[in-house]
Amino acid sequence: MANIKKILCAVDFSEHSPMVADYAKTMAKALDASVICLYVAPSLSQYVGFHVPPSSIENFVGEIVSGADTTMSAFLAENFAGVSVEGRVVTGYAAEEVLNLAEEHGVDCIVMGTHGRRGIDRILFGSVAEKVVKSAKCPVLTIRPKLGPAA
Repeated sequence: MANIKKILCAVDFSEHSPMVADYAKTMAKALDASVICLYVAPSLSQYVGFHVPPSSIENFVGEIVSGADTTMSAFLAENFAGVSVEGRVVTGYAAEEVLNLAEEHGVDCIVMGTHGRRGIDRILFGSVAEKVVKSAKCPVLTIRPKLGPAA
C-alpha cells in the first residue's frame, strides 16, 4: 500500500488555488500527512538583455516575492486549518522548482492544478503540470479547474 506522508501542493494564487489546496488538505487529513505549499514567482531573468537594468528586475522580483510571502501566510491560514503545513515561496521556472523541491524534500505526492490550455496557448506556453507529470519521481494528482457552462 502506498505510504503518503509528505504532500507538495503547488499553487499559483489564482482563483483555482483554493480547490487545489482542498484536495491536498483532504489527502493530508485522511493519510495523516504533512503538506508543503509552494508558490513559484517568475525569475524574469530572461528580460535582462532588453534595456532594463538588472537591478530594476531584481527589485521587482523582490517585491513579488515579498508580496507572495504575505499572500502565502493568508492562503495557508484560510485553506489548511487542522493540517501540518509549511509554506514556501521560491523564484524560478515553475515546473523546475516544483520538481526540485519534491526531490529535495522527498515528497510522496504532488498536488497541482492545470489550466486546461488548448491550441496555440499550449504550444506557445506548454504546460507546467504536463512537465511535472512527465518528470516527477512520485505520483502527481492534477486538478483541472471547474470551467463555466461554455466549456
